[in-house]
Amino acid sequence: MQITNQQLLTYEDVEQRMLALVDEHFFRGNFLQTLCRGDYNSRQLRYFAFQYGYYSRHFPRVLGAAIAAMPPIDEWWVPVADNLWDEAGRGEPGRAHEKLYLTFLKSVVPDAKLDCHGIPDVPMSPAVGKAVATFIQFFREATPLQAMAAVGLGSELFAGAVMARIGEGFLHPHYQMAGTLNTLFWQVHADEHEPRHYQLCKQILQSHTSPEELQLMYETGRYIALSEATMYEELHAEMVALT
Repeated sequence: MQITNQQLLTYEDVEQRMLALVDEHFFRGNFLQTLCRGDYNSRQLRYFAFQYGYYSRHFPRVLGAAIAAMPPIDEWWVPVADNLWDEAGRGEPGRAHEKLYLTFLKSVVPDAKLDCHGIPDVPMSPAVGKAVATFIQFFREATPLQAMAAVGLGSELFAGAVMARIGEGFLHPHYQMAGTLNTLFWQVHADEHEPRHYQLCKQILQSHTSPEELQLMYETGRYIALSEATMYEELHAEMVALT
């Protein structure tokens, strides 16, 4: 449904509409519902672990594309650069998200065949490839405000909550039967990084208060969030097809 400018009176209205969208398409979506019921089998979990690894591995490219869309003003690009620095573990050995993810992957797939960079010998899913390409293509033509809304409202606003739920889902007793799964990667995003990333973006976004700007930010956040929600739905379909 198209949202009229008059219905979005404040930035808080935009946030609330985005959170309602996330509840419908992420938390009530097939992937999280199935995961949290403990209904995936080991083959399906292996598939997800490989494929989300690709999404996580490509996310620094997404942030780099966002920075390229920002004006050469530090209050705009520094929040996204800070997010990117977190991806690198802020220079601390073993804290880079790429390395943290491997602790999860290896707990799900102990026999994973990885190259020297930690890349598995299975191809990237079309669902993941499309999600990454959608993000990067969007930034090629985005205005600075659209780019900030894509990162802030389209991802960081809810990423911590979604990743927390995924981490909780993997703690279901059904998934722990073959051995304890390492969910540190998901906990770090939920507890430390994503809430702070969103606040950095919000400092810019909430200063734009015209009806046209509020509409633009909502539509941008909605477009990007739904592209990620679609990735989870398509991954779920691919996982179900494995049975």
